[in-house]
Amino acid sequence: MTIKVLLVEDSPVAVTILKRMINSANDMSLVGTARTGVEALELIPKVKPDVICTDLMMPKMNGLELTRAIMASNPKPILVISACVQDEDKNNVFQLLDAGAVDVFPKPRTGNIEDYELITEKLLTKIRVLSGVKVFTKRSKNTSPILTNNGIPVKTNLENTNTTSSSFVKGIKVVAIASSTGGPQAFQEVLSQFPANFPVPILCVQHISSGFLDGFINWLKQYCNLPVVVARTGEIPQKSNIYFPPERQHLQLDAQGRFYCVEGVAVDGHCPSATVLFQNVARYYGSASLGVLMTGMGRDGALGLLTLKQKGAYTIAQDEATSVVFGMPQEAIRLGASKIVLPLPNIAGKIMELIS
Repeated sequence: MTIKVLLVEDSPVAVTILKRMINSANDMSLVGTARTGVEALELIPKVKPDVICTDLMMPKMNGLELTRAIMASNPKPILVISACVQDEDKNNVFQLLDAGAVDVFPKPRTGNIEDYELITEKLLTKIRVLSGVKVFTKRSKNTSPILTNNGIPVKTNLENTNTTSSSFVKGIKVVAIASSTGGPQAFQEVLSQFPANFPVPILCVQHISSGFLDGFINWLKQYCNLPVVVARTGEIPQKSNIYFPPERQHLQLDAQGRFYCVEGVAVDGHCPSATVLFQNVARYYGSASLGVLMTGMGRDGALGLLTLKQKGAYTIAQDEATSVVFGMPQEAIRLGASKIVLPLPNIAGKIMELIS
């Protein structure tokens, strides 16, 4: 099946290069290009794209306004391709994710064709992933998102997700959470529910393109009652803090429980790696830890979550119905690494129940 792609981009040079990149794939077809969001909205019902790739900064209607319009009426998987990683633009990029875009991909700042060629396969992989994801219809700011699959509402299975647990867990000293594709929105939903007096540190890994970490953290800060910070080597994790590793560094713990952040070999294709985080937490905190693996492509985190469970930790995997991409939690479930499988809206409540 050929993936139909619509490109929304006002730079003629970028259009030419991106068009060549997309058409180089045997399984993709560029079905249209638009210079503005207004043109894109006119094209969508005609070309019926499977994936929409859009820039942020455009005349007449920018990428944020376009995303809001699409997700309110005719939801499609949207990939933001942008060079906007400057301080003044970072929050705007993540507002697109808040509006319903699925992922962000960095456009080379130089604009040189050689730099575009270096990222061709990564871009094509992103588009392939997005072509099969679920998307969220966002009707208004006052309405909860409705999970859809190609426009068809998906029923979420809420069985066995009540807040009464027969196996109450005592003595949790740390929460570790990881995700990939769809993760920024998942983190926002989970972390924003925790109170300012959350009694333990929260250690997190999110697979994100280089240059976007600071924007992601600043965006999360707008929704969270807890401080969201970048972990620093030598620091001891403090309660009521949310930590992410520096870009391209694993989040690890030394023998004294202090952060040890370092660039290392990619594990399951990623640095930072969810499995590295989970295995470090398992080694230091053991059964006094709680691990959560959420939406994402691939298998990173599955083995790490299994290690946590084997150490006696309580482990949670996000369910298929609410995962944008079910790859990572699905692999964990297949390995028997999750004690419980929950829909995204129930994860924060379960965590609070377990550490109360």
